[in-house]
Amino acid sequence: MKSYVCNVCGYVYNPADGDSDAGIPAGTAFEDLPEDWVCPVCGAGKDAFEATD
Repeated sequence: MKSYVCNVCGYVYNPADGDSDAGIPAGTAFEDLPEDWVCPVCGAGKDAFEATD
């Protein structure tokens, strides 16, 4: 699974880690995050993220 980086603050969402603070379990692909999920650092929406290489 690909990681995604926030274009606003540089936070990297790693599917292997999930987002425990938001109740997102490890192994959750970025595409499977809820539409209202936001960056845990700056609050940007999913549309502010892009896949990393």
